[in-house]
Amino acid sequence: MRDRSFWLRELVAAGAGVLLYLAFPPIGLWLLAPVGLGLLYACLTLGRPGPKLGALTGFVFGLGFFLPLLPWIGVYVGALPWIALAVVCAGYLALFGAIATVTMRRRGPRWTFGSAGTGSERSGAAPLWFALCWTAVEWLRSSFPFGGFPWGAAAFSQTEGFFLPFARWFGVPGLSFILALTGAGVAAVVIALAGRRIAPAAVACALVPLALAGTALGTAPSPTGGKTLEVAAIQGNVPRLGLEFNEQRRAVLDNHFRETLKLAEDVDAGRRPRPQVVLWPENASDISPLDNPDAAREIRAAVSATGVPIVFGTLLVGDDDRPTNSVLVWGVEPGGLGAPAPSARYDKHIVQPFGEYLPWRSFFSMFSSYADMAGNFRAGTGRSVLPVQTNDGRVLLGVSTCWEVAFDRSPRRAVREGAQLLFVPTNNATFGKTHMTYQQLAMSQVRAVETDRAVAVAATSGVSALIAPDGRVLTNSEIFTPAILQAALPLRTGETLAVRLGVWPQVIALLATLAGFLSALARPTRFYTLPDRKTRGQA
Repeated sequence: MRDRSFWLRELVAAGAGVLLYLAFPPIGLWLLAPVGLGLLYACLTLGRPGPKLGALTGFVFGLGFFLPLLPWIGVYVGALPWIALAVVCAGYLALFGAIATVTMRRRGPRWTFGSAGTGSERSGAAPLWFALCWTAVEWLRSSFPFGGFPWGAAAFSQTEGFFLPFARWFGVPGLSFILALTGAGVAAVVIALAGRRIAPAAVACALVPLALAGTALGTAPSPTGGKTLEVAAIQGNVPRLGLEFNEQRRAVLDNHFRETLKLAEDVDAGRRPRPQVVLWPENASDISPLDNPDAAREIRAAVSATGVPIVFGTLLVGDDDRPTNSVLVWGVEPGGLGAPAPSARYDKHIVQPFGEYLPWRSFFSMFSSYADMAGNFRAGTGRSVLPVQTNDGRVLLGVSTCWEVAFDRSPRRAVREGAQLLFVPTNNATFGKTHMTYQQLAMSQVRAVETDRAVAVAATSGVSALIAPDGRVLTNSEIFTPAILQAALPLRTGETLAVRLGVWPQVIALLATLAGFLSALARPTRFYTLPDRKTRGQA
């Protein structure tokens, strides 16, 4: 039988995972992110667990985190896909636990003074290795397999608070690193104090991120003055919830058309200023206006009613009979009427596995009858910005459609191509009244800070929002209700340090982790395992 401390370790690890989950919206107790990570550090520290026990502890932490984070996966398709995805994601944290346990034990200066007694002596840089391993494994989960699954990156829990400005410097991976370093550093200090020791390195790991956070908060963003764009985002809503969204295509288009006419009526009556651009969400017109004259007439009528361009999501079928998830710009003719055809097009670059396409279709079809409902979408190519001609000149709109906003490269590429404003068209109707849409909105808030760009989120059924470059939500809708959101959003140019650095923070974290891990393997290290009742006390 296992020692009692074994069960205590795993119980604390599971609770730490739940704490990290509670940091994410809609609950949003953001400070619990470093607390949860600090408890995980303690679980991988006290008692000197070996890599096998470290892997188990990381896996239990992962289940405590991902199981409550991802139930929206199975809201209409059953529990199996939800639990399977949570277990796979927890597997990455098992890998983290094994790697971190080994790497944190590498020999080096301990930098501790005083009496020992916790049985957890290690190099004083252990919190740093913990944070590097966390960042490296988080990158691996965000990249492999099938393009990766970035959902649940620790950084996306920080929609407010003093850690969020770090995103402007080092992006999402850097923000995750700082959260892990702070949590581990504070935990290391507590452990050292419990053993009546002084640990300068641990104190540094705890205090340096907090000092940098104060510096980041004091770093002035781009000036608030300057050019703005009056943006209206339309949330037309869907007739009913469920996976049969595509069967409601005409009704969804009509809903967005009607809300746009209400906007035009408000403008004509003087109840709101005239927008310079109107944004419709992903799938707002899944009846292709390039193939269906009725859809084209309705969209053109909406443009004519408002007198401004409309940017909207649609599905277009290519010569290979494979659809693309596309965004079109339908502009205005000199007389104020809608143009006869769209002026620009963006095809979603990062298509979603198990939704927009099904990898290994014959294999996964054995596990769920819903697998055959996955599409066969073709990934787009070309630029990530759309030129929109407004009454005040041309604006470059960077597009990250739905799933894409989770990936670092999508908004980064748009900004590098000159995007002055980011647009996230999304359709969350197939996930019901779950937390999914709030978790995705948090990603847009972090991306706003990371890129120093305002972000407009237009969703078919919510939550839609207009976000300032500092991550504040200026206005937002409720879910499954029609809404018109409007605000003057700043147009920005230039690149933040995070955009300029690109993938380098992740590359550095990965190389450092590999170096530390291989160095630890090359040197003899003594691990302790938890004894069972027969051998308790002999280790």
